[in-house]
Amino acid sequence: MRKEYVIMEISASTDGSPYVFVSLKGPKEIGGPQRAPIPSVASFQSMDEMVKNLSNIFSKQMMGGFATVIKLGLDEYEKLDIKVGDKVSLDINKMQVKYT
Repeated sequence: MRKEYVIMEISASTDGSPYVFVSLKGPKEIGGPQRAPIPSVASFQSMDEMVKNLSNIFSKQMMGGFATVIKLGLDEYEKLDIKVGDKVSLDINKMQVKYT
């Protein structure tokens, strides 16, 4: 199966390891102009209030949808020569593995 994506973000590993994380979204998932999500802080007076409003907080955070993230080694990333906005495709194949 082949799936097409658009590169939305490229970020270095936060722990300093030699990896790059590439965030992908499908072309249909990309609507209007993209902008960074504005982080929101919620304050609650009690645990009951927090539990009641937790679903609202999650739904607001997920309004932008989900992204597919792949982890690449630095050498793989350099060979691909990709940048944000590039269209890429991934081939997904099931491999037959025999356990002995």
